Amino acid sequence: MFHGTQPGWLEVISGVMFSGKSEEMIRRVRRAVIAKKNVQVFKSHVDDRYGGVYTVSSHDGTIVEAEPVQSSLEIMERVRPDTEVVAVDEAQFLDMGIVTVANALAARGVRVILAGTDSDFRAERFGAMPELMAAAEIVDKLHAICVVCGGPASRNQRLVNGRPAPYDSPQIMVGGRESYEARCRHCHQVPRKDEAQGALL
Repeated sequence: MFHGTQPGWLEVISGVMFSGKSEEMIRRVRRAVIAKKNVQVFKSHVDDRYGGVYTVSSHDGTIVEAEPVQSSLEIMERVRPDTEVVAVDEAQFLDMGIVTVANALAARGVRVILAGTDSDFRAERFGAMPELMAAAEIVDKLHAICVVCGGPASRNQRLVNGRPAPYDSPQIMVGGRESYEARCRHCHQVPRKDEAQGALL
């Protein structure tokens, strides 16, 4: 664990779906609670899987209560003066202002833990995650297991009717195992529109 001469820093937990990001964030939150720290947990209102909008849930069912927010500004407005640890799940769904908010909280002595996937189903940057990773003192990039070859998975494979989603699909589509698989670089597929149409013929 990072300990500077003064309190306040950023930790980012990134990686693909099913890599254990939320589980790791929940573990750190619970340890902070055991250490008698004042903790607040936030999540994007976009993610309402598993336990609804008022919880953060890992894929294995671990749950912690959370406050849903629609913007980074809401986080800044809701953080209490005595809060020592702020955790944010699914940070990729928030606006770019989350970078400013996270840095401002760290500057005033808050430990900020952010979890999210840093790349979308196309394997391209997702939201503010790359900037958060660059600003953080601690970055942990987790991997899942590729469902095709069993290697380390670093890509989110989106599926539509069991087939790889085409490149021009919307960037955000919340889903679980019915819509996504973890895959490695070599097994990941993002067909262009003409390739997707050809596969259906």
